[in-house]
Amino acid sequence: MNADDKYKQEHTAQLSDHFLTRRQFLNRAGMGFGALGLAALFGEGIFLNDARAAGESSAESLLPKSPHFPAKAKHVVHIFAQGAPSHIDTWDPKPALAKYDGKSIPGSDGVAMASPFKFEKKGKSGIEVSEVFPKLGEMVDDLCIVRSCHTDIPAHEVATVFMNTGSTRQARPSLGSWVLYGLGSENQNMPGYVSLRPGGPPPGGSANWQASFLPGHYQGVSINTKVTAVDQLIENIKNPYITLKEQRRQMDLVQQLNELHAQNLQKDSHLEARLQSYEMAFKMQTEATDAFDISKEPALVRDAYGRTPQGNQLLIARRLIERGVRFVQVWAGGWDHHQDIEDRLPERAKEIDQPLAAFIADLKQRNLFDETLVIWGGEFGRKPVKDRNGNDNPGRDHNAKAFTTVMAGAGVKRGAVYGATDEFGTAAVKDKVHIHDLHATVLHLLGFDHTKLTYRYNGRDFRLTDVSGNVVKGILG
Repeated sequence: MNADDKYKQEHTAQLSDHFLTRRQFLNRAGMGFGALGLAALFGEGIFLNDARAAGESSAESLLPKSPHFPAKAKHVVHIFAQGAPSHIDTWDPKPALAKYDGKSIPGSDGVAMASPFKFEKKGKSGIEVSEVFPKLGEMVDDLCIVRSCHTDIPAHEVATVFMNTGSTRQARPSLGSWVLYGLGSENQNMPGYVSLRPGGPPPGGSANWQASFLPGHYQGVSINTKVTAVDQLIENIKNPYITLKEQRRQMDLVQQLNELHAQNLQKDSHLEARLQSYEMAFKMQTEATDAFDISKEPALVRDAYGRTPQGNQLLIARRLIERGVRFVQVWAGGWDHHQDIEDRLPERAKEIDQPLAAFIADLKQRNLFDETLVIWGGEFGRKPVKDRNGNDNPGRDHNAKAFTTVMAGAGVKRGAVYGATDEFGTAAVKDKVHIHDLHATVLHLLGFDHTKLTYRYNGRDFRLTDVSGNVVKGILG
């Protein structure tokens, strides 16, 4: 055998190369097991691609950051109409339903139900708005009506969490947490992300404002606005036993002990997140109590918002973004109308109509409208047929194939309608907007390429829009 043949034989895969004895396997893999053991000694931080691994503290990671490109929006206020409003009865008129009322609709299971509400063209744009929104109808030239939204699953809890996190299965960070992670906060004495809810937890509970695998200080702070006393809005906001000076000494001591722990052992991300929450709670004792105290607002402003629970929420939201809070979510549920829609929907619409109109007008007056993205909408829509449980006064059943989202403010077209559903409102058919598309557009308005705003977790780069989503350029102003 010459030298060339020997070289080829030595460098050609042999059948025996594909089989290993147990002893050979352990011999080859042993160094890998050793590396795993060594990793435990160094701590998990060496594998993490986050602020702490780069030597940045939790407090520093909440400082304002620059987005990928110049942003239109600095703040987001998401008014979540949980329960799924009927697009057919609010923002998406369907005159064809009147012709088929009480009759079968081609391709649908059930009989058509014409909207009991009149639609009228409003503003210079001539956009048709339901009579249930008289105040918002007057402001339609400031709104962008996205009529072609659709989602994956028409179940309240799943769809609610999906709207807020972009995931129907795994626990993922919420939209507000991603925004705070990307932009930081403009006020280090206030939470950068606040969720205002009127009472008990919504479907999905805290999953809707969670940080999940993002560092804990990006999680939303949930506030129960059902109570009116400022000290009760944020539980245990003040320490009744010791002074602020003594509290500051305690916090400084804990921080010193944590530094010793990090130097001599390892950094603990969970511990740092907990300490950061303590630090934030300490700072909030003065500024937060002032932000939530709407009694300091003039009577004319209070009256404009309506002095109702929903009006109070939106007034608090305006006071929060004035103070640099990055993301505010206002829960405005009660839209699950399977029956009595003719009576119940106008009542629910009335609760948000005046407050939201006043909120938009207030933002414009204070020069905040052009830097604040306002979003109103639910988790899915409603069918054009009568709900089978409706009896004499029916409602509408769930519909994942079509619903409307209203947007306004920073970077959004004004007095515009985008997309369309079919003649009955059964499904989005023109310029369809999926939840991932909506999220991608929100991040774009905040200055981010949604494919590049990522966080490495469990060896994978995660993002809000998973592996899909496109910016809806047709709604950009």
